Amino acid sequence: MGAGDSHQEGADHGHSQGAGGHNHAPASFGAAFFVGTILNLAFVGIEFGYGLAANSVALLADAGHNLSDVLGLGVAWGAAILSQRLPSRRYTYGLRRTSILAALFNAVVLLIAIGAIGYEAIGRLVSPQPIVSGTVIVVAAIGIAVNGIAAWLFARGRKGDINIRAAFLHMAADAATSAGVVASGVVIARTGWLWLDPATSLAIVVIILLGTWGLLRDSVAMSLDRVPGTIGPHKVEDALGALPGVARVHDLHIWSMSTTETALTCHLVMPAGCPDDAFLHAVCAMLKEKFAIGHATIQVERDDGHACALEPHDVV
Repeated sequence: MGAGDSHQEGADHGHSQGAGGHNHAPASFGAAFFVGTILNLAFVGIEFGYGLAANSVALLADAGHNLSDVLGLGVAWGAAILSQRLPSRRYTYGLRRTSILAALFNAVVLLIAIGAIGYEAIGRLVSPQPIVSGTVIVVAAIGIAVNGIAAWLFARGRKGDINIRAAFLHMAADAATSAGVVASGVVIARTGWLWLDPATSLAIVVIILLGTWGLLRDSVAMSLDRVPGTIGPHKVEDALGALPGVARVHDLHIWSMSTTETALTCHLVMPAGCPDDAFLHAVCAMLKEKFAIGHATIQVERDDGHACALEPHDVV
């Protein structure tokens, strides 16, 4: 590779402001996490108490799910705070990946919650129990308001950060399931169909499962350093290969540093050598603008007869 002809992008290139900066989305959601947690914690107590009084497995199931939401919001909130920690000598990227771990944790918690809800609902479906439908309707209606407000607080950040998306999915799923409980309560009051209460719980399970699957898939992919789905690695390689003076690109790696930040490392073979640091700055700005990659580390090689050990595609 030739040390004298090799250039590596340093802190100034990856962390420059503007085009090369990072997006720290979670920092602006502290109030949303606080309000969402308080509202849900209060509602859990209300829903659990009235669920017992009304003998409604749908209300009790929703209360259990809401309790998992409180835990999930707490984890997501903590991760949003920890992800802002400055790098150290031991944690050279800081604690940014805690947001990915939080999203994965929330996906697993949701799956456990729906397993418990489904188990109880099937038992009640086999042996329906009488419920106080009026209480069920009123309490579930409160749940629509509580979770609807919380979901709205997270709505604007759900597309750019799967940690925020996890919080949004928790709240939106709760609002939808509360609406389902209201509907079932109204029908039971008019028809006496007791089986509809556990059937509604099973419908809740399906709704949550559908919403959780994508979150689980994305958080696992991020944990395994998969290239983010919004980025085409071949397009990135082509863009780098088209730069003036670049003959080849190899050892290209793209991964999520956190739920909002993407990193890249690569080797550029430039027989004439790297023009200057301005070239590296321009490459980083291009990667940020075209692919939202905010932390790029680039090594330039002259290809002077010394084969790079990392050039083969099967070498990491």
